[in-house]
Amino acid sequence: QKPTLPPSQKITWSSYKHWNTAKLLVGITPTGVISFIPPLWTGCISDKEIVKNSGLIDLLDEGDAVMADKGFLIRDLLTFKKVHLISPAYCRGPRLSSRGTTHTRRVASLRTHVERNILSLKQFRIISGVIPLTLKPMLDRIVFLCASLSNLRKRSIK
Repeated sequence: QKPTLPPSQKITWSSYKHWNTAKLLVGITPTGVISFIPPLWTGCISDKEIVKNSGLIDLLDEGDAVMADKGFLIRDLLTFKKVHLISPAYCRGPRLSSRGTTHTRRVASLRTHVERNILSLKQFRIISGVIPLTLKPMLDRIVFLCASLSNLRKRSIK
């Protein structure tokens, strides 16, 4: 729901979505379990700032890998900790190389599992669509509970 105060409207505005939003960083294990749900962030914050301030980097060990979309610009944060970033290949020139195309297809096939888990989370009516401002004080706990319930569903990955 759109806040009534202009400063609140400003910090929840998402230039990407073109409305007032809250952002959520979701960590999912290779077996499809939602394993990391930090507090929600306002819509104007960058993905990089969320990763930097969420505590996720502190939970990663040298040699771990993180999968993210191409536009998720966190490589420098992960390199410092010697964590690998798995993302689709970048196009240098008119088209991807055959190696880049193969890599992108492999990443895309794995990303479908991530997207399926995120969709499972979005299917909870209480956090889909417009969320009343009256729920704001407990929204972090509601999202955490929805993620926990989502983890109880039958796994699509074995």
